[in-house]
Amino acid sequence: MLKSLIADPRTERAIMILIVINAIILGLETYPTVMASHGAILSWLDQAILIVFVVEILARMTVQRAAFFRDAWNIFDFLVVAIALIPATGPLQVLRALRILRVLRLITAVPSLKRVVGGLISALPGMGSVVALLLLIFYVFAVMATKLFGEDFPNYFGNLTASIFTLFQIMTLEAWADGIVRPVMDKYPYAWLFFIPYIVVTSFAVLNLFIGIVVSAMQSEHEAEQAETRKIEKAEQATLLGELRALRTEVSSLRGELNARK
Repeated sequence: MLKSLIADPRTERAIMILIVINAIILGLETYPTVMASHGAILSWLDQAILIVFVVEILARMTVQRAAFFRDAWNIFDFLVVAIALIPATGPLQVLRALRILRVLRLITAVPSLKRVVGGLISALPGMGSVVALLLLIFYVFAVMATKLFGEDFPNYFGNLTASIFTLFQIMTLEAWADGIVRPVMDKYPYAWLFFIPYIVVTSFAVLNLFIGIVVSAMQSEHEAEQAETRKIEKAEQATLLGELRALRTEVSSLRGELNARK
């Protein structure tokens, strides 16, 4: 009975609704005026929903037993709920902010979100190579910028760390022209020969590699899911065909017996 209750889609929908309600409650708790007028009710609802989450996790652990910890998504749910149970007092007060992590349980409750996260996770190895390439480009350009502009613009390029941060800002295209490059070009008119290639390489080339890798990984995840769906459908069709053959054999046998009696 417990197993059927856990697997019931209505139970999953109820948990999803509670997750959304809990997220709204945690958002309302950030308003002092709301807490002053309804703080007790919100705290009570928060604790009640947490109890439901704990009971649900315990029920799944009871049903699945050792298999529960062989599923990465189950471990994720367990950790999110466990963090919420840690007393947020004294030095652990910061953990109160981590209660919002319960909202991330929507990832395991919504299949489409689960597919997206699965695609991102499968893209991590390829993204690691791109990150390494980006770090190498950062280092090369940061050393060059420090040597070229550090003496006249110490706030931006005074040392390697400052240059890396400035180049990161330029890569994001946040106030890069008027805030950084144009003042540098007032002193060094040909500085654009340094900054334009850097922006083209980082913002338009390397960062687009991230997009390509993620899209490719998500496409592979989608194809794998479709292949699994087709496999299940073929198995169901094979079972149905087997039952039809058995039924046909039985009908033929009954027909033969009727003909023999005649």
